[in-house]
Amino acid sequence: MCERAWERQLTCALAGAGREPALLLVDGAAGMGKSRLVRRLLELPQARAVARLVVSFQASGTLVIADRVAPEPQVAAPDAYQALEASLASVRPVLLIAEDVHHADDHCLRLLRGLLAEPPERFAAVLTYRPEQLVRPGLPLGRAVDYPARLSVARWGLEPLAEGDVRGVAGELLGAERCPQEFVARLRERSGGIPQVLVDLLRMLRDAGGGREHFTAGDVEEVGVPVRLAESVLERASALPERFRPVVWAAAVLGEPAGAQDLAAVAGLGDDSGHAALVAALEGSALRETGEGRYGFAIPLEATVVYGELPGPVRERLHHRAAAMLAAREPVPWAHIARHWRSGGRTEDWLRAAEHLADGDGTLSEDAAAVALLEQALGVGGIPPEQRGRLALTLARGAMLGLRSAGTARVLRRMVDDPTLPAAARGEIRLELGLLLHNQKRRFDEGRTELRRAADELAERPALAVLAMAALANPFFPGASLAENLTWLRRAEEAATASRDGTARTAVAACRATVLMNSGDPEAWRLVARLPRNSPDRAGRQQVARALCNTANGAVYLGHYRRADELLAEGVELAALSGAPFLERVGRGTALYHDWLTGRWEGLAQRCTGLVAEDGIASDARTVLALLALAKGEWAAAQTWLPQSGPPSAEACEAPVAATAAGARIRLLLARRHIESAAAAAGSAWAELGRKGVWVWGAELAPWAVEAHVRAGQRQLARELVAEFAAGLTGRDAPSAWAALLWCEAVLAEADGEPAEALARFREAGAAYARLPHPYARALMTEGAGRCAFVLGSGVDAAARELTGCVEQLTELGAVWDAARVRATLRAHHPAARRPPGRPSYAERMSPREGEVAELAATGLTNREIAATLHLSPRTVEQHIARAMRKLGINSRHGLAAAAQALRRRAGRDDGPSARIG
Repeated sequence: MCERAWERQLTCALAGAGREPALLLVDGAAGMGKSRLVRRLLELPQARAVARLVVSFQASGTLVIADRVAPEPQVAAPDAYQALEASLASVRPVLLIAEDVHHADDHCLRLLRGLLAEPPERFAAVLTYRPEQLVRPGLPLGRAVDYPARLSVARWGLEPLAEGDVRGVAGELLGAERCPQEFVARLRERSGGIPQVLVDLLRMLRDAGGGREHFTAGDVEEVGVPVRLAESVLERASALPERFRPVVWAAAVLGEPAGAQDLAAVAGLGDDSGHAALVAALEGSALRETGEGRYGFAIPLEATVVYGELPGPVRERLHHRAAAMLAAREPVPWAHIARHWRSGGRTEDWLRAAEHLADGDGTLSEDAAAVALLEQALGVGGIPPEQRGRLALTLARGAMLGLRSAGTARVLRRMVDDPTLPAAARGEIRLELGLLLHNQKRRFDEGRTELRRAADELAERPALAVLAMAALANPFFPGASLAENLTWLRRAEEAATASRDGTARTAVAACRATVLMNSGDPEAWRLVARLPRNSPDRAGRQQVARALCNTANGAVYLGHYRRADELLAEGVELAALSGAPFLERVGRGTALYHDWLTGRWEGLAQRCTGLVAEDGIASDARTVLALLALAKGEWAAAQTWLPQSGPPSAEACEAPVAATAAGARIRLLLARRHIESAAAAAGSAWAELGRKGVWVWGAELAPWAVEAHVRAGQRQLARELVAEFAAGLTGRDAPSAWAALLWCEAVLAEADGEPAEALARFREAGAAYARLPHPYARALMTEGAGRCAFVLGSGVDAAARELTGCVEQLTELGAVWDAARVRATLRAHHPAARRPPGRPSYAERMSPREGEVAELAATGLTNREIAATLHLSPRTVEQHIARAMRKLGINSRHGLAAAAQALRRRAGRDDGPSARIG
């Protein structure tokens, strides 16, 4: 039964609609939120308007009367039966809520059964209880009730919170930006999704977290166990007879649900005694059946509590039994066995098991426990160099395409610096370290250094050297010029030919397709079509997945959005099938930027913040958030999401992302009238792009760089920039960059006092952006064309109609600031857009101008910034804001955001000009 369904049933019963009383039985373990549900129910208007009685049964046998008609101080009645009988007689409730019915005695249960057998016509009851503590399982009222046919009876079992709900609660208490995906997933796992346990954990994390930027999965492990949970599980375990407790200890040592035979074996009990112990543990709620034939703790943290109380010798013996039991499995679960030998103090057995953690192809499966075990094993002293090398290789292989922790990079760094490590292993480990640093950890300079050294160390192993060279050939990363990338590509092709290795040849094919696509070479599409999608080995398929994701990214920056969609879908699917989760995450970043370009802004900010929380770096998502904030006029937020100083340094983010972010920074500086700073940022960013030599990545940078130089009076610099951009695009298949070049030429023509030429160029650019499609850029081109048409004085009415449509397009996108600016242009240049003389006063209603100013103020813009946007004086803006605040009934600018949001919701139902802001 869903939540809304029982709410409807109860409200109908309270209203007396249909004369059908209702009973809702709510079952849930401790901490599941039964009391929260009751509080929410009591806040319903229908519940507040009727006679109601709220009682809570206590374990001590007393009855707490919490609410009769209106909230009053709680009254504890020692004789629960007499108190309940008297309260029912005096209040004659239309709504009865009885909490924790599992504590009620037989007399109270009989009284409740009698009431429910003959309920009043207008009546609703909600009974909450813990199913595991019922005297008779499944019978919350002690026995079956002879419910009348007219009584609607429903049972609702509270479910643990899903991961999305956990993310929401964590975001409220800690801040969404501090809660990455791995942290949220671990919270959900360890708390079992039990609301009270989750909140207790989050409070502990908040108190211990200080000013940290974000939390990690490790923080969940280190913070400990909430006191109320620890006391509860220990009380239940200690209530078992001593001879039955080993089965609970076994469940704690195994750390996950297990079958009855496995629990008995680890506990050291025979079949009959193990069966009896398990039944007793289930009846006493010390353990729970978590799935068919699987038994364990309802909340994983409970296992931690019990485990922590076990004496060392007892704990070690349990681990030894667990390892021996698991060794007989097929396939052998080596990660679990290694954990048990390690925890049981058997170091040699642990290390031998750790060497078996690799899959059949020698790479480590994406299992966090296995990765952690290997990292720990490599920290053990006294391991022979050969064994250490084997363990390090197991950890290293495939690290770049998996989702490795920062600990993996530290361990691999320690390994390559170990002089006792066999030379044969060092080069391969250095290769994986370089790939991990370069691709995942965004430590580009350090990663390139390691990759260059790996290429030299692997000279005798060309199939591996190719992988280092291919990474160095990828132009997407900063620091190296396109010419240097091409040099590494040629070296990689020579090494692949010498190796005669199929995977090496696939890696080189993937690399060449990536380089050509990102530089706008038309030949790239033919190479992509020839990639061996059906490569027989996983490493080959991973290389193809990498190429598809990389070329999809390149296609987005070029402006081939539809084809990029196809490549990205194919690449992400192949990445998932070939075990490369890192590529899946890269694909999500590409998709976010694609959505911004193509105008899919609905929910885009939420998707971006989700990836930032999950990835921590996610430079593409951060840049999209800055672009969205800029368009909405949320300039402080845009500043936060952009790199702290501009242009982004070579180590800040990937080269095309850096160029796009630099364009956003320049535009933000221009909007704030920091013209000289904008021009300096433009010169620096353009020089960085020139050093890279991939001019197609200037699509989101060049127009704003030209604008900055023009507004700073540096027209010659602007002309040189446009000429260099045009030369760099020669022969390149880059529709987005060619559209941007037309935009640059339009800006130059407008600055040179040639409005007719500028108008033609703006319209050409608009048509080019429409073909991509890039609706936001197209709207900006419409704005530029309209501005030029007003200057020319011809076709003014048509231009006004186009600008009116432009306002609608920008508003639909959510570009509040841009829409306000275009409206201001319309009012300034087109008489029909101005308020006619003698128009009646809006009195206490918001005027369109007041609403427009208030909405911009709600984004955080200063009066001066709003004035510059709307062509008003700061004093006029101040007056509009004061009137808006008075009409909205608020006394500070901070309240404008909520008021603006409320009025926007109303705007969906009311088309009146004074009903909405903006």
